[in-house]
Amino acid sequence: MTGESTHDSGVRSWIDRHRIGTFLAITYAFTWVIQGALLASGMEASWTQSILVGFGGFGPPVGAAVVVWASGGDLRKWVGQFFRWRIGLRWWLAALGLPLVVLAAGVALFVALGGPTDVSALPFPGVYLFVLAWGTVWGGGQEDLGWRGFMLPLLQERYGAFVSSLLVGVAWAGWHLPLFLNPATTHGGWPLSQQLLWGVSILAGSVLWTWMYNSTGGSVLAVAVFHAGINGMGVLHPADTAAMAPGGVPDPWLSLLSEVTGAVPLVAVAIVLVAVYGTERLADREIPGAEAVGLESRD
Repeated sequence: MTGESTHDSGVRSWIDRHRIGTFLAITYAFTWVIQGALLASGMEASWTQSILVGFGGFGPPVGAAVVVWASGGDLRKWVGQFFRWRIGLRWWLAALGLPLVVLAAGVALFVALGGPTDVSALPFPGVYLFVLAWGTVWGGGQEDLGWRGFMLPLLQERYGAFVSSLLVGVAWAGWHLPLFLNPATTHGGWPLSQQLLWGVSILAGSVLWTWMYNSTGGSVLAVAVFHAGINGMGVLHPADTAAMAPGGVPDPWLSLLSEVTGAVPLVAVAIVLVAVYGTERLADREIPGAEAVGLESRD
């Protein structure tokens, strides 16, 4: 019994010394096993497949939960970030409104570069509200308790907000890799050029998510809603329907144009935020560190 306790203590001590590495290992393992099973099953695009992909998206919070527990952190405090809704009206306006501004800029650029539009083909705008709710809890927002609610504050203590955003962004992008290998997913079958543009969007988005997290004093809920809003832009973007040629075959040029006009506004906003707030904090207040998840600082 003593030997088992000593062993458990040794494992937890090792995890505590390797917080980020352990988090990434568990995060990738959880998600990639599920994504690998979906790929091996040959399951076609469907609601069932979408739900299972979303379940795989819980890898980051699972990885974070294990490390917070093993390191003696405060699980309640860590999870509480997802329920931190008292952030002020202006930040809710930013979380809900900025995705629409980015969408408008992207659509304007799409049309200016010759992209076709067919307003009648767009869905009822109210669908966006469903996409927003779904994306917050299952379609992307669930990731943020890990990436933004754990990895980011730990990195910020050593590297500052901007560099930490890029490090999180690289890890976040790599974590998506199985989606590119599965032809039944949105990312499946994308050419290299579109994948690279998506990677640029991920890095820019990571800066935006950091800005929202730091500016709200560590509200993962605000980040998740913001994340869902950006992800849901495609529902109202004319390229979502125009990129499909007759017979359901993607038009490579329109698909690439869609990705370009999605990436450019995000990069532009990221540049403005860095210029306004600086690279150290990306906010006008003290930024969260390890204490955000009840862990002792290593700085």
